[in-house]
Amino acid sequence: MPHLFDPITVRGLTLANRIIVSPMCEYSSSDGFANDWHLVHLGSRAVGGAALTMTEATAVTAEGRISPADLGIWSDRHVDGLARIVQFVRSQGSAAGIQLAHAGRKGSTSVPWDGPLRAVPPSLGGWQVAGPTVEPFSSGYPIPVSLSAGDIAAIAGAFAAAATRALTAGFDVVEVHAAHGYLIHEFLSPLSNTRTDRYGGSFEHRVRLCVEIVDAVRAVWPEARPLFVRISATDWTDGGWDIDQSVALARLLRDHGADLIDCSSGGNVAAAKIPVAPGYQVPFAERIRREANVATGAVGLITSPQQADDIITSGRADCVLLARELLRDPYWPLRAARELGHATSWPKQYLRAAPPETLASRPVGP
Repeated sequence: MPHLFDPITVRGLTLANRIIVSPMCEYSSSDGFANDWHLVHLGSRAVGGAALTMTEATAVTAEGRISPADLGIWSDRHVDGLARIVQFVRSQGSAAGIQLAHAGRKGSTSVPWDGPLRAVPPSLGGWQVAGPTVEPFSSGYPIPVSLSAGDIAAIAGAFAAAATRALTAGFDVVEVHAAHGYLIHEFLSPLSNTRTDRYGGSFEHRVRLCVEIVDAVRAVWPEARPLFVRISATDWTDGGWDIDQSVALARLLRDHGADLIDCSSGGNVAAAKIPVAPGYQVPFAERIRREANVATGAVGLITSPQQADDIITSGRADCVLLARELLRDPYWPLRAARELGHATSWPKQYLRAAPPETLASRPVGP
């Protein structure tokens, strides 16, 4: 079996190891534009040795943001700032990925450090949110309007347009965000999708939006470049979206050109009781990998090098995605290589600090 520092090839892209920077919202944009914060935040994780560096959830429309401070790719004007980041990330030996997202009914909210979460009114830069129905996520969240069939088609088109811009910016990977209670997940779950048209009711109808968006993105995304999909494998609530449906969806997405399922959970039910513990979501990645015959990424309280390596060597997932641990330590991959006894590439500017036994033969750097 491979280990954490073995390369992996997905379509025409070979990643140097199995460590991916998980998308992490930074709430630091103005009008969706990437800036120096994003360059340093993502660039430092690429310097730290991650094989794939993913942007935060990047809105495909202005109304698809979580907050007014979200990153965006709904305009051609957003491309240059993102391209600058891609160029630096790739210069450090990391591939660059972008997560394309629409927040749905969970949009137009305040940033998390600005007191209790609240809806942001249009007078303060907010907007009218939309979802499968008119039910809000929970108290304090905006009341959505129900999307029409025409609105849904326009959103699928916005994902495709965003993917085209991502290609212009130079990204190696696109990921469709279908998790955490945002728009696509809202359609997947019978708890949030009570529609009676062709986008609601049966499993086949509830997954239609997700499949149509993946089709729209795959149609404009080059055959040689990978397409990932992040899902919430369960709502953690009886009667909701669950792992059985996730396996079935993963099979569908595989057949529609998705290359890796990024396996998270929750986010669609405000009162869900989630049994958070180290590696608590890894069993979802393992089962989807086994039963849907598709590559998976494991995410969620993966903190130690040995834990991450065990996930890969045991065949439970093909990659690990780290978020908070990489906030605490951007150079976690370099430390993990040392602890696990594997050679890896250090930036040439940092070679004076590198333990000699950990160095690969060809260090990377500009």
